[in-house]
Amino acid sequence: MTDERKTHYSRFIRKFRNNQKAMIGVVIVVGLFVTALFAPFMVPHDPEATSVQDRELAPSLEHPMGTDELGRDILSRVMMGSQISLYVGFTSIGAAMIMGTTIGVVAGYYQGLTDESLMRAMDAMMSFPPILLALTIVAVMEPSLNNVILALALVYTPFIARVARSATLSVRNESYIEAAVARGESDTYIIFREVLPNCVGPLLVQASINISFTMLLEASLSFLGLGVQPPTPSWGLMINDGWSYMGDAPWLVFFPALAIGLAVIGFNLLGDGLRDVFDPKGEIIE
Repeated sequence: MTDERKTHYSRFIRKFRNNQKAMIGVVIVVGLFVTALFAPFMVPHDPEATSVQDRELAPSLEHPMGTDELGRDILSRVMMGSQISLYVGFTSIGAAMIMGTTIGVVAGYYQGLTDESLMRAMDAMMSFPPILLALTIVAVMEPSLNNVILALALVYTPFIARVARSATLSVRNESYIEAAVARGESDTYIIFREVLPNCVGPLLVQASINISFTMLLEASLSFLGLGVQPPTPSWGLMINDGWSYMGDAPWLVFFPALAIGLAVIGFNLLGDGLRDVFDPKGEIIE
C-alpha cells in the first residue's frame, strides 16, 4: 500500500471515528450482527418450542420479553429473527447493487440512447411505491424467503442505478478519464479502473440506507403473510401473530417492533455518517 493510499485511509478512519452518527450506527449494526451470528448459541429457550401453560406470560426473569400466544419465548424468537432480517437485507441489496451499478454506470458512461432507454425503464419502476411493487412481484410468485429477496432486489435496483449514473456523470469528463481515452484504454478498463472507484462512496451510502428499508419491507411482507412462512421466526410475522392480542399482551408486538425500529435507525445513522464522510464525488472530505 502506497503512502498516499495509507494517508487516504487514515483520513477516512479519522473522519469516521469523529462522526457521532456513524459511530452510533456502527454500534447498533455490530450488535445486530453479533446477535444474528451467535443467536443459535445465545437463545435462552428453543424459539419454536410451544407450551400451553406458558401462553402470554408477561416479561420476567425467565422470559425477559415474555411469551407469545403459543408459549414460545419472545426473546429467543427476536434473536433468531435477526438472522432473517439481516440475510434478506444484505442479500437483496447485494443483488440490487450488482444490477443497479451495472445499469447506472453503463447509462452514465455511454449516455445518448443507451442512457435514455435504461433510465426511462428505471423511472418506470420507480413510479410504483416500493411496497406496492414488492407486493405485486411476490404475489405473482409463491410467498417464500427467496422470492422476497428477488422482489426487494428488483425494487431497489432503480435507486442504486440512479446513484451510480449520477456518480458516473460527475466524473465522465474529468481529465484523467480523457487521458485514459487518449492512451487508447478500453471502455472496460476505464469503467473498472477509473469510473467505479469514484462511485464507491455514494453507492455505500445508498446501500446502507436501503438495507434498512429492505428490512422494513421484509417485515411488512411477512406481516401480510407474503414473506417468511411459519414457524420460522420473523419480526414481521411475530407482529402479525401478536396483533390480535395487543389488548391483553402488548409485549407480543412491542418487542419485535422495537427490534425493527433499532435496525432501521442503526443502518440509517450509518448511512448518514458515511454521507458526511464522503463528498458527492465519493472522495473523502478533508
